[in-house]
Amino acid sequence: MLELMNTSHGRMFHAASPSELTSWRKVYTDSCILRGLVQSILSSPLQAISTLDHAIIIAGPFGTGRLDLILNTIRKIQSRLPRDNFSNTGIPSPVRSTLFAPEASQDTIPCPSPPSFLTFQSNFSRAPFILRNYARSWRALRDHAWRSATYLRSVAGPGRVVPVEVGHDYRSATWKQDLMPWDAFLSSLDFEDQPSSGLTTNLLYLAQHDLTKQFPSLREDIIVPDYVYASLTPTDYPDYRPPVNDDQILFNTWLGPKGAMSPAHTDPYYNCYVQVVGYKSVWLAPPSASSSMYPFAPIHASNDEPDMHLPSSELGNTSKVDVFSGDQGLGNFPDFVQQVIPVSMTATLSPGDMLFFPPGWWHAMKSETTSFSFSMWF
Repeated sequence: MLELMNTSHGRMFHAASPSELTSWRKVYTDSCILRGLVQSILSSPLQAISTLDHAIIIAGPFGTGRLDLILNTIRKIQSRLPRDNFSNTGIPSPVRSTLFAPEASQDTIPCPSPPSFLTFQSNFSRAPFILRNYARSWRALRDHAWRSATYLRSVAGPGRVVPVEVGHDYRSATWKQDLMPWDAFLSSLDFEDQPSSGLTTNLLYLAQHDLTKQFPSLREDIIVPDYVYASLTPTDYPDYRPPVNDDQILFNTWLGPKGAMSPAHTDPYYNCYVQVVGYKSVWLAPPSASSSMYPFAPIHASNDEPDMHLPSSELGNTSKVDVFSGDQGLGNFPDFVQQVIPVSMTATLSPGDMLFFPPGWWHAMKSETTSFSFSMWF
């Protein structure tokens, strides 16, 4: 089974067509399920759970009923394990807090009162804005607080693994992706009820991953805003297409320490981005600034070998400019200084804030504390 997993995994990345990719995703999913069941029977429960998580993370998983089958199997395996520190589903008494607000910054992103659905659809959907304290009623900020490492362990149970980025910046040659135990990842971070273990010198960032698919009870802690169901057509992004899944919505979570960063890039969807835990600096620039953003050249337009460690440079949607560096290093990007800085916008997101921006807008994010964010692409 391990050989079949490895083979199908490699074939997924080199599939020549969508139908071939679909076939290999199915093979990978089913081989993970079979191997996980065998490992469970052979009294290797933690390895079995990890193998089943691989199917969720790497393959989707693919196949009718496969996700429910995997999650039910994980729960049955976990039910036979001692819960230890995973048993507390409430909020522990806070023993510390490192999630202090950073120094006040001058926010230039508009912060209106929440518009009605029709007003959003007709007027407010064309440019970014922030709704302060919009998500204050979410359980993720209240009785099921995502700021608690104890709670986040409890919703997962033992043995779970998650994908992380290793390194400060995915534009760097030393950056890589890896899978690691959820418990170890949480231990690397500062939370309200837990200091960082300090056992790793690498910056670890769980980025653009739907934790609600792995840990479905987290879905009960958030409220999807009505805005994501609006029928929108951007005037300055003609290639826009909504997500192709049934709901036409994609969830992503972003969890990392102070200093975790997403460099300036664009995405093809509308985005409602909610700050759940901690504080995050945001930088935005309109699609009209694209010619002065110094993006990496798309592979098809370059004679050089592609940088395989740069996932976004394959699409040319990531800028070479470090927008958070201040004036340092900007001497190499004169067009950025002259054309982009005057039209860019910044703000600091606090817990409960929701940022909206349309497709094609350049955006960069930087965590000012341990930060947990939840985004909805539509």
